[in-house]
Amino acid sequence: MRNLLLCSLLILLTSAQPPACAQALPAPRPNLAERKSDAPVKRIDVYVTPYYEAARTADAAPHVAVHPQLDALLASGNKDDIARVRDTIRGTPASVTPMTMMALAIRLYDVGLRDDAVFWFYAAKDRYIALSEVLDVKSPALAQVDDAMHAFVSLAGPYFNSYAFCDIGKQQKIAQDAVDWVEKNPYEATFLPQLPAKSGDRAANLKAAIALLRSNAQKEKAYFSDPKTVQDFNAKRAQNNVPAQFCWQ
Repeated sequence: MRNLLLCSLLILLTSAQPPACAQALPAPRPNLAERKSDAPVKRIDVYVTPYYEAARTADAAPHVAVHPQLDALLASGNKDDIARVRDTIRGTPASVTPMTMMALAIRLYDVGLRDDAVFWFYAAKDRYIALSEVLDVKSPALAQVDDAMHAFVSLAGPYFNSYAFCDIGKQQKIAQDAVDWVEKNPYEATFLPQLPAKSGDRAANLKAAIALLRSNAQKEKAYFSDPKTVQDFNAKRAQNNVPAQFCWQ
């Protein structure tokens, strides 16, 4: 998972897939850097079976299969229904899977709640990173989940980050808030005895995972503290039409 996140950041920064990332990412799909249109991107068109399939047309509903009690609301085109799922998860977060949070993030983006969408994408990603530092996610019991989360991050991540980095300061605040949320709301699956764990104490490994998340956030913040880096970054985004596609109001 660490390699995947590094590759995702490199793709975000360079709009290209470094050779070292070829084994970390799923099979290539058309990526946002190849878009030449200035048209605003108003929905996230990704497919992560069996959990999520974007609607085939703008007036159709997506297929969502992440949580029996929330799937119908997540598939709704009504902004209030999506906000209701968000509020439900905030109220009872302990058992909510990262896949459910990813589906929520996508649907929040689709209905125009894009800052909320970025938060829940980062929170889902970070909850899973924390889990993967404690449990053996390559075991048969978790292999499908691991594949799905890699797919969500690599396919949907460019959409969220393309919007989030319209305002780097706000992006950094949301990223910090997501880590805080993950620390304050431990995922109960992390401590289920029937799920295989890595060596060491689970609580200690989880604490180390949170420290890793904070360290990564600080490294990213430091990277963007250089004005020349920000200038080059924004120039590359402009070259790929990212502001027109994602920084609309």
